Amino acid sequence: LVLLLAVATALVIILYQKFANLVKYGSKIVGPKAYPVLGNAIRFFSMTPAGFLKEIYELSKKWGRCYRLWLGPDLLIVLTDAKKVETILSSQKFLDKSFEYEFIRPWLGDGLLISSGRKWHSRRKIITPTFHFKILEQFVEIFDQQSTVFVDQLKPMATSGESFDVYPRVTLCALDVICESAMGTKVNAQLNTDSEYVRAVKAMANIVIVRAFQILARLDFTFKFTSFAKVQKQALAVLHGYTDSVIQSRQKELTKTQISNGFNDVGQRKKVAFLDMLLQATTDGRPLTDLEIREEVDTFMFEGHDTTTSAISFLLKMLSKHPEVQKKAYDEVRNVFGDDPSKPATLAMLNELNYLDMVIKETLRLYPAVPMFGRKMLQNHDIDGTIFPAGANVIVLPHIMGRDPDYFEDPLEFRPERFAVETSAEKNNPYRYVPFSAGPRNCIGQKYAVAEIKSLVSKTLRHYEILPDTVEKPEMLFAEMTLKDENGFILRLKQRE
Repeated sequence: LVLLLAVATALVIILYQKFANLVKYGSKIVGPKAYPVLGNAIRFFSMTPAGFLKEIYELSKKWGRCYRLWLGPDLLIVLTDAKKVETILSSQKFLDKSFEYEFIRPWLGDGLLISSGRKWHSRRKIITPTFHFKILEQFVEIFDQQSTVFVDQLKPMATSGESFDVYPRVTLCALDVICESAMGTKVNAQLNTDSEYVRAVKAMANIVIVRAFQILARLDFTFKFTSFAKVQKQALAVLHGYTDSVIQSRQKELTKTQISNGFNDVGQRKKVAFLDMLLQATTDGRPLTDLEIREEVDTFMFEGHDTTTSAISFLLKMLSKHPEVQKKAYDEVRNVFGDDPSKPATLAMLNELNYLDMVIKETLRLYPAVPMFGRKMLQNHDIDGTIFPAGANVIVLPHIMGRDPDYFEDPLEFRPERFAVETSAEKNNPYRYVPFSAGPRNCIGQKYAVAEIKSLVSKTLRHYEILPDTVEKPEMLFAEMTLKDENGFILRLKQRE
């Protein structure tokens, strides 16, 4: 009993010292008034996702580029200061993700997105070759095939000329692409629109943002008693069940001679899926376990599905609202691909689409697919004159940085030319534009993502002129795990002659 009491006392002292350190330095950072126990969490009770993003935007306008929020005992430092962002993202000292990433751990486990230390270095080393240009060329075949299905599915809308929300269609196309790229399996989501997998992804996305800012859902102990816990359990059963079944099936296939020697039944070189490389990879001299493989496949699925959907949907909407930009992009696409709208894309062709590349960058400046990401402070650090205490969670907001008039001239104007090589806003301000994060923990699949976006958008432009909705609705941005518009991505299509 005496021993237990001594251990308990020691734990209390350690926790008190850690919290005292947070309070000592957190109190020196500006921010809204915090209340006992709850801190600033009361601001976010019962707030909608759209309301949350608006609140963060207003707080950033009031408190500047570096301010603090208390969510119960947790200290969040909200950051849009490019110099401080550069210090954190470019350093090997700040590689651990913030506490908020724990809310997606039930799905992704110790996958590349969340893992830290030696495990992260090992996984990154294994996965990096997946995005070599020779492998990317094989992925482009998948992008092109699924983009063809996408434009075929849009024909009825082009014929009728009626307004429709393109987001659900893009979601299904992105799911088809990522499933075939990641797991070598066709799910035909575009042809079977009621996808259980898509519903499960959406459920998990909602739970993550709820847990990040609602105090009862934030704590594991109290989360178990909320209605969200049951929803999460059902969603994970779908997500993990699907991945596990594909891994088992692929393991059996890889034992066959036709697959192991790299050729299919008719002697054509077989495309290598992300999963195939994981099944043949080793770490510390041993093969990856089924659980480790599932973690990385699920991470690839998560990072390459919802994020790409967001980027493509915003880009198509921007093209509909800016016909002069669309014309330049279409002229470039036609110059590269010629007059045949069905001509298959290659990686070399996509790399020639320089103006479309600028359009993508400008879209991501205003609408970064991931509007916030975080790091965990493991020790006290002086970040450009401000002490960030150990235990603090640093949240970077590329969505707000991209709209800062001190960083970008006329920030709300959609002007792709600002990313031209001669005057590149990206080159002049590398840490003011971070839609793919930056530094050693940047997005490993950004070349994959840009190639997929170019493939689908260029194919769409070859077939259709993209027109705005007849009734303009106000933009109502909200953040789940990715940025979306509550009013949808409504546009119209006109078949090109």
